[in-house]
Formats: sequence, structure tokens, C-alpha cells
Amino acid sequence: MTANLAKTMICTTAAALMSLATPALAADTCGDISIAEMNWASAGVAAWVDKIILEDGYGCNVTLVTGDTMPSFTSMNEKGEPDMAPELWVNAVKNALDKAVEEERLVVAAKVLSDGGVEGWWIPKYIAEEYPEIKTVEDALKHPDLFPAPEDPSTGALYNCPAGWNCQISTENLYRAYDAEAKGFDLIDTGSAAGLDGSIANAYAAKKGWFGYYWAPTAILGKYEMIKLDAGVPNDKADWDACTSQAECLDPKPNAYPVSDVYTVVTKAFAEKAGVAMDYVKARSWDNQTVGKILAWMDENQGTNEDAARYFLENYKDMWHGWVEPETAAKIDAAL
Repeated sequence: MTANLAKTMICTTAAALMSLATPALAADTCGDISIAEMNWASAGVAAWVDKIILEDGYGCNVTLVTGDTMPSFTSMNEKGEPDMAPELWVNAVKNALDKAVEEERLVVAAKVLSDGGVEGWWIPKYIAEEYPEIKTVEDALKHPDLFPAPEDPSTGALYNCPAGWNCQISTENLYRAYDAEAKGFDLIDTGSAAGLDGSIANAYAAKKGWFGYYWAPTAILGKYEMIKLDAGVPNDKADWDACTSQAECLDPKPNAYPVSDVYTVVTKAFAEKAGVAMDYVKARSWDNQTVGKILAWMDENQGTNEDAARYFLENYKDMWHGWVEPETAAKIDAAL
């Protein structure tokens, strides 16, 4: 009886010690994580949501690093860092990503935008209403006078993405494909995300024409009503992957932007070391309507990415509680 009691006490003590060690083990397993904080709002907010949840819920040590689509993907693929890109628009890097996944360098963790991202060329709603005949890209290209360039109003303007964004490549290729220069349009370099946004805001303030690339979900398209033009042709995925989205595209053809798959991508090393934190990364997904509301709040309140992430965590608990275990949700709630 005494020997059995001693054996029971030893087993109980060992189990208790293992239980006490579990949180530390989870933290050790998660360890140090680097996350790309991309330079557009929805991705920046997603990075901060991840940082807060991984730190407060899983005991990770998270460092945010400045990111952008092409540089971040290239660095993850070639150097294994940063560990995570929370919002990667994978159409931009489809071929290279498929190869990286096949060769087990990167892992596609979750579809972060559940209904995908929308890209295309847009005009203001007031222009579309005043000129209802403008429904396609070709229709708009017939009217350079309606979309005056900032430096030379006698020339039409097609606004491009900032350098480093893959949409700069696709827009430039489509500019050539539609022969826009011969039709009286200059391709305008907006310089930065703020410059692109500012060009739309300025056009709206003056009720002037604007024609160029943009995407959803975004606060700008929530604040300023814009109409996406029909490309006039269906999306040719093979040509998009091989040419339209590629910098070395020699003979681009008119093509429609695809609905973009937007995923969280992590390095293989992170997927193997993250432990239960990887379960959260696989589960984390939100819809465009939710993201749009968060971004609108952020814009109206001049909030930072962190402000918007905390606003989301405090006001959308029904959503994110489903991404984590109940005990993890309790830790995060307490930290907030």
C-alpha cells in the first residue's frame, strides 16, 4: 500500500510539473517571429492583429519588419525571412510561389481574405453617371480629355501603382496592350501609396476625371465611390501568369485582372517550429466587408495599424475568438 501510494504521488507530481511546463514549452516552440508589415492598410492591420494575438495569446516574441509584395516574397523564398507575410496577393507571384511550395521552402497557411481581392482600372462614379457610355477600358481610352494629366491637361492620365508593387508591372503591360499612349494617355507614376490615394482624393475634391489602377478592400474605395471598368475581355489566366504580370512581358495583350487569391504565406521553418501558434495562422481569415469597415474606422480616426488592430480585437470578438482556443482568447482579452 505504501509503495503504491508513493508511486501515485510521484506520477501526480510529474504530471503537475509537466502541466506547469506547458506554457513555457509553447512559448519556446513559438519563439522569435518576424512578420512583414506591408505598406498598404489592410496588410498592415493584419500584421498587427497577428503580432498582438501571437504575443499575448501564445507567448511569441514578434518583430515587425517593413515589407512589400515583391521584396518580401523574394526574401522569404531565398533567405527564409521574414517568417510570415500575413497578406500576400499571390497572383503577383503565382509561378514562383507554386515552385517554392513544391520545393518546401514556403507554406500557404490560410486564405486571409476569404472572398479574395479585387483589382482593376476604375473611374469616379460621377464620371460614370455623366458619361454612361463609358463602361469598358476601351471606352475610357476614347476620352483623354475627361481624365487630364496633372502636368499637361491636354493629355489623358492613367494612374499607376508605386514602384515595388506588382500592379505597377501589370498596369504598365496593359497600358502597352491597350495602346494607351497612341490614344493620348500618359502613364502617371504616383510615387507612393499616399500619392495614389491623394490623386483620387484630389480628383474628387475638384470633381475632375480620374482613371487608373486600384484594389479592394480599401478605405479609399469605401470613402470615394468608384466604378471598376470592364476590361472588354475575359481573364486569360495562362497569359496573365506568363506575360501580363511579368516584368519581361514583350508582347502584352488586353487582359482582365483576375479576382486575386490573397493568402498568408509562411516559411517552412516557421511552420515547423511554431507549434500551436500555426493552428491560429491557418484559421485566421476575414471578409472584405469586415476589412473595409476596419479601414474606414482607421481612416476616419487617423489611426495607426496598431490602433485599427486593437479596434478590431475589441469590437469583433465573435470573429477572432473562432480563430483561437478559448483559453488563448481569454489571455488576449485580458491583455487588451
